[in-house]
Amino acid sequence: MSTGVIDPGLIDELTGIVGAAHVLHDPEMTVGYSIDWTRRFAGATQLVIRPGDTAETAAVMSALAAAQVPVVPQGGNTGLVGGSVPLVGEAVLSMRRLNICEPVDELASQVTLGAGVTLADAHAHAAASGLSVGVDLAARDSATIGGMVATNAGGINVLRYGAMRAQVVGIEAVLADGTVVSHLAGLEKDNTGYDLGSLLAGSEGTLGIITRVRLRLHPTQPERATALLAFETAADAVSAAAALRRGVASLHALEAVFEEAMALVSEHLGTTPPVGSLGSDPHRSLPDRRTGGTSDSAPGEDGGGAWLIAEAAARTDPSDELGAAVEELADLVVDAAVALDPAARQRLWAFRENVTEAISAAGIPHKLDVTLPAARLAEFVDGVPDVVRATDPDAQPLLFGHLGDGNVHVNVLGPGGAEPADEVDDAVLRYVAELGGSISAEHGIGTAKLSQMHLNRSEAELAAFSAIKRALDPAGLLNPNALLPPVA
Repeated sequence: MSTGVIDPGLIDELTGIVGAAHVLHDPEMTVGYSIDWTRRFAGATQLVIRPGDTAETAAVMSALAAAQVPVVPQGGNTGLVGGSVPLVGEAVLSMRRLNICEPVDELASQVTLGAGVTLADAHAHAAASGLSVGVDLAARDSATIGGMVATNAGGINVLRYGAMRAQVVGIEAVLADGTVVSHLAGLEKDNTGYDLGSLLAGSEGTLGIITRVRLRLHPTQPERATALLAFETAADAVSAAAALRRGVASLHALEAVFEEAMALVSEHLGTTPPVGSLGSDPHRSLPDRRTGGTSDSAPGEDGGGAWLIAEAAARTDPSDELGAAVEELADLVVDAAVALDPAARQRLWAFRENVTEAISAAGIPHKLDVTLPAARLAEFVDGVPDVVRATDPDAQPLLFGHLGDGNVHVNVLGPGGAEPADEVDDAVLRYVAELGGSISAEHGIGTAKLSQMHLNRSEAELAAFSAIKRALDPAGLLNPNALLPPVA
């Protein structure tokens, strides 16, 4: 498939299954499926198939398996580690047409969704019944439910509801040979063997192609209060995050932006954060909550400033609870702003939700999505710039992430927005492992981190993973260049 001519008989067979409009083999039509959102990972494919339901997906896989054609399943293609693009000529199985939202089961607080439903549409569908999906992230308009389950996506509400795997109560998928496995009852207690939903969540399309998912929903929390807090150091921000998690029962999100990333997103937005200093005027006086006067200190003077967005959400106004908790942080917070109405809250959130866009506008970054133990978080944030620059002196590390669950996104740009040295990735991931962290928090392994899996997983674990892969996909047709070494 990667080098040969497509068999016309296969094209005819696939056309008979999904229709001519959904079998793409013109290079001008397939090119958009061959590059990821970051522009870092690009390949090529001679064939894109767009099935419309589970039955079509199964028939397509049966045909591709018979022809021994390797396949990359693709949802919204918002992945950041090269796991959703055909790097060496694989066929692409686009799941975007599987976009049916089935009626919400209000008694069970659950819903079954097609794999191609976007997160934004899932939220809107659940909201009509007074419920919400437990996962949210900035790519909500493009990211699809199937892709999010396949990568065990996280986002901004993990500290309250868990990642995508925790939302899955039922799943339907097509295996490599076209077999359909379906278990969508959504029973909260179902002790009848292996949990295929949990297995497929985070498998990155290497074990099966998810076609429908039944999700647990949560009561809508309509009242929100959002605070933007500025700190002198990462250590202060980490300590404050721990205190907020202990003290705010309605805490819904706890996001961090560190100094260089804050400077970049502020420039991108054409504004400055309403609290703290970006270091351009380090002698500016700031309100000092500890004394009631002013302070000549600014975030960044002692190892790099940090900003936290803390959001509380509840059925009734949580502003008093959040405000009281912020007051308790008086010895740590340099400056704070609290917003209650949606427009004001969105102005605060803009400094977090536009960071990825700002970095993309600045160049082609290497994206290293990692988790650290709480006790080592500040050490990592302070130490990783030196690790990066020891490998590539001209590289610029930009840090932000989900501080409530220990997840730091390390984005690294080279001079002029070019990619940094490839060795940067290995150096950072080794540093993460040395501190007891995970080399992948929520983006998956893809192809970008394939060679570093041994940093977190033992030989015995990797052997078990490979055995599962061989059992479900003995020919190694499903996403063969992601997560695990290709099947021998």
